[in-house]
Amino acid sequence: MLISKWYFFLGFLFITGNRVFAVTEDSEYWTQDAQTRLLQRIATPLIETKAKNILFYLGDGMSLPTISAARILKGQKVDKYEFGEEAELHMESFPFTGTSKTFCFDAQVADSACSVTSYLGGTKANYGTIGLTTAVQRKSCPGQADTKNHVASLLSLAQAAGKSTGVITTTRITDASPAGTYGHVAERDWENDAAIRRDNQDPELCDDLPEQLILREPGRNINVILGAGRKNFLHQNQTDPEYPNVRGERTDGKDLIQEWKASKNPTNSKYVNTKDELLAVDTLTTDFLLGLFEPDDRGYVDQLEGKNDPSLEDMVQVGIQILKKNPNGFFLFVEGGLIDNAHHGNMAQRALFETIEFDQAIKLGDELTNDDDTLIVVTADHAHVMSFSGHASRGHSILEVTDQFVETLDDLPYLTLSYANGPGPWVDPETGKRRNVTSDDFHAIDYKVAAAVPRRSETHGGDDVLIYAKGPFAHLLSGTHQQSYIPHVVWYAACIGPGAKHCDNHPGFDGAHGVHMNKSLSLMSILFIIFFSRVI
Repeated sequence: MLISKWYFFLGFLFITGNRVFAVTEDSEYWTQDAQTRLLQRIATPLIETKAKNILFYLGDGMSLPTISAARILKGQKVDKYEFGEEAELHMESFPFTGTSKTFCFDAQVADSACSVTSYLGGTKANYGTIGLTTAVQRKSCPGQADTKNHVASLLSLAQAAGKSTGVITTTRITDASPAGTYGHVAERDWENDAAIRRDNQDPELCDDLPEQLILREPGRNINVILGAGRKNFLHQNQTDPEYPNVRGERTDGKDLIQEWKASKNPTNSKYVNTKDELLAVDTLTTDFLLGLFEPDDRGYVDQLEGKNDPSLEDMVQVGIQILKKNPNGFFLFVEGGLIDNAHHGNMAQRALFETIEFDQAIKLGDELTNDDDTLIVVTADHAHVMSFSGHASRGHSILEVTDQFVETLDDLPYLTLSYANGPGPWVDPETGKRRNVTSDDFHAIDYKVAAAVPRRSETHGGDDVLIYAKGPFAHLLSGTHQQSYIPHVVWYAACIGPGAKHCDNHPGFDGAHGVHMNKSLSLMSILFIIFFSRVI
């Protein structure tokens, strides 16, 4: 296997050597590019050893058009390529790709609540509910209170297998996606006891999400909790530590941050409010870390400069350093949650930069772990209704009006990116017709792209979303699947929960035949492909 890897590496350099100095993208360039990628694909090993670690990345609302547009924006704004379309996101380098069907049990288009139950719990669920079976209707407190209706998450099963666990997000830690790692709630908005009372339900019978995180299992056993949303952990008589004019929202008098501190050994636990405090954490001596960096969601990545809030990369760096100390491995959930927020406001550019930040955190996690023992899964919970339309020239700004005017019925130009609905203004109040957006400041970071159907908030989309995977048994995620299939692959690869029953039958779980390549691949076939790519 080692020899085969070296043959592949040398062959790859042999082919790509000419590409580095290519001046024009002529036919030879594209032929060599294709041959290089073919060789990569043929030589990609199928790793069938037990997954010690699991990195689960969730881009909230990261639709396929979002990925494509973010790739081009990265090429144009970050990498400064000649055109931009030639750029690549790190997640796109993963060897195995599939798609996920995202509908809920009772809804054609998913929200982040029913979908998190699907991709972390392995079963479809009702819209607006988290970690509960389909027997529980939205806002049913009695249904939530019945533990027979609870669905175990990937995180809880990882804990049961002796792994360290973590949850990282750019949103509130009690928002729907991160809440799915630990919560069981009949209404995703029950982020404090006051919210339960507003729905005329009993907070004494049904714990809100912060209570479940701090006081119940598996939440209280999570080693790394990093995100935002302090207001849901503090009571109404408390002021926020960074914003004196902001108060907590709990009505039960509980200070759940203080309760978390009291439940932990101060010698190996740490609570942090700021980026500086986070980066000062001694990861060698810290086993439990809680970080809440804003009263509500963390600011967008473009708003971090001048604020003492961490980037997603900062949080992933510290989180993995703490979790990897466990010899049994770890499970870490990482959410790029503000992709969704930006889309809801028709702020396409912000959504794309949030996707780029998310991708950088994926790259960091990949660099900090080993392919042979770490399964990395990258996916989205649902799509959005941003579209990517024609017909701009190669290299034209992804944010602007298309430069190659295509005849429209109203003789007005249009942006390459647009939304089917949302708050982006599209009507000219003087004419009542579609606005001429030519003079708009498309490059303003908070620019609201025009939407066809006016709404206060843009909606999710029902499209399938992508799955990128690498590491042990990642190839099982290739193809088109129900979203609820994803955790079943993870259980199988990590030999946890329902997957434990397959442990004895796993090829390679004894370490004897764990990593293998296509048996048809030989030195002769590699050399043939190299030669073929050079002479075509």
